[in-house]
Amino acid sequence: MCGIFGIIGKSKNFSSEVNKLINYASRRGKDSSGILTYKNFYKIYKADFDIKKLKSKLDLKNLNLIIGIGRLITNGNIDNQPLTNSSSAIFHNGIIINEKKLFELEKIKRFTDIDSEIILSIANKYIQDFETKNIANIILKKCIGTNSAAIVFPKLGKLILLSNNGSLYYSILNKVTYFSSELNHLKQLKCKNIKKLINQYKIINIPKENKKEFEIEQFKVKRRPLVPSLNFSTQQKKLLETTIPKLVRCKKCLLPHTMPYITFNDKGICNYCTTYQKKNQPKPFEKLIEIVSSYKKGNRDNCIVPFSGGRDSSYALHLIVKELRLKPITYTYDWGMTADIGRRNISIMCSKLNIENIIVAADIKKKRDNIKKNVEAWLKKPHLGMISLFTAGDKHFFQYVDNIRKETNIDLNIWGNSPFEITHFKSGFLGIRPDLNENSVYAKGINKQIKYQTLRIKEMFKNPSYFNSSLWDTVTGEYFRSIKKRKHSHYIFDYWKWNEKEIDNTLLNQYEWEFAKDSKNSWRIGDGTAAFYNYIYYTIAGFTEHDTFRSNQIREGEISRKKALELVERDNRPRYESLVMYFDMIGVDFSKAIKKINSLPRLWYQNPNNISF
Repeated sequence: MCGIFGIIGKSKNFSSEVNKLINYASRRGKDSSGILTYKNFYKIYKADFDIKKLKSKLDLKNLNLIIGIGRLITNGNIDNQPLTNSSSAIFHNGIIINEKKLFELEKIKRFTDIDSEIILSIANKYIQDFETKNIANIILKKCIGTNSAAIVFPKLGKLILLSNNGSLYYSILNKVTYFSSELNHLKQLKCKNIKKLINQYKIINIPKENKKEFEIEQFKVKRRPLVPSLNFSTQQKKLLETTIPKLVRCKKCLLPHTMPYITFNDKGICNYCTTYQKKNQPKPFEKLIEIVSSYKKGNRDNCIVPFSGGRDSSYALHLIVKELRLKPITYTYDWGMTADIGRRNISIMCSKLNIENIIVAADIKKKRDNIKKNVEAWLKKPHLGMISLFTAGDKHFFQYVDNIRKETNIDLNIWGNSPFEITHFKSGFLGIRPDLNENSVYAKGINKQIKYQTLRIKEMFKNPSYFNSSLWDTVTGEYFRSIKKRKHSHYIFDYWKWNEKEIDNTLLNQYEWEFAKDSKNSWRIGDGTAAFYNYIYYTIAGFTEHDTFRSNQIREGEISRKKALELVERDNRPRYESLVMYFDMIGVDFSKAIKKINSLPRLWYQNPNNISF
């Protein structure tokens, strides 16, 4: 999950072109960086920081070649790219999900934690077959997962560009070869006749050099590892509260007496049920086919799919390709709390469907520091209505959708929101009375946001620790999510009936989609924050978003109340492994946080109206 680029040859506008490509690469990954240059000899520079900062430390004048990477670290904390051995180097964008099996099958010794190593190892194993049994085809065949790479062979004087999902473009202009991870990057350089690599490769001549090893200069800084170490402890796990809450639940759905603004009639049925309007009632799918037909133009990409790698967006991508017959580009905003399994499922889906994935990466360290500040502020004065601040940093997802649309010149964007994800209780605990006719997961419109933010600010004044460096990030994110209007947006499940069994079976059987080890539910497993906030809700209020989700399914007739109750009792259990990952990523002490939550008064102890059915 990175941005890679290169210029091979003497360009008249070399400096300005390099600056543009470096800026583009930075947007795709700011965690670490690497640059390879050639000026009489090859030299590599690696850094534990943004490529824009690395550029400022180098003299990039009068070069014949430059290849670079802005890296979003998904594994291998200390293994910065480009990865090298004595005779080659690799710049890799993507995630190889079968690298462990390949190391065993190919009988290759592993030296690093980074998945990219397997590509380089296979390339060197078959180096003698460079001409007769092409290395690129071997790599594309054996390596599963998104794989866009530039592999440098100085002794052979060759550079291989390859991609299995289209996340690599190249152009040859005035005998200079340019390549980059996105089409727009090369368009901004005024390149012409730009080619997209999908299950293809391109071999480019580069200067030959017979040195045994690359000259490498490293720039190291001290920082908290970005990939969690996942140190599990039996004593730590025992801290988690597993008491099953004693709740008075609605006789029709599962909502308990602790749900904000809940009331029950004399039959024991809650107001959320009596006012419910069915939502999983799709319009004719033919209507959506008709809508998207106007966006199909020749053989070009024609749709943007906002893609988290979660269950619903993965199935939506399947439908968009297989049923709508569109040629999408997926867009992912990685704000630092995407679980590893979410990234792996992005890789699985995009590689299996040969779909380009445009990554926009936040400053991961900064985002996680913001979360840490808000979690620590919350722990000082816990309030269930302020938990949503923990996920405020991901709302810029909506900002970049418009940016990607403009850059790709693709208007149509199709979303995979489930009709069952409405969770009134999150704002209800803040004091927002639910709009039971609301079809959105969150409150849209400026008036609703003013009310919501006013209540938030009141709580902030009661707990000034919330006034920290995360505030601007929160405010701007809320604007793009809830106020700014989106154009050309459609929702696949407005036209296709959402069916959990169908979705899970399709993802598992057709794509070998991965499920979490600490959950038997396929929902929310790619969200690194869900295990934590659901633990708080369950411990204090006795229910989570699983209860509201299943309650919506009951009202739609999708599931029986008995089955739903079994599922929430299973899915509300603390997800220990995911909690360890969460605290490790943000740098908060697991034991202190859990002990604090466990010490808080339980809402489910209270039953002020002595409700019983």
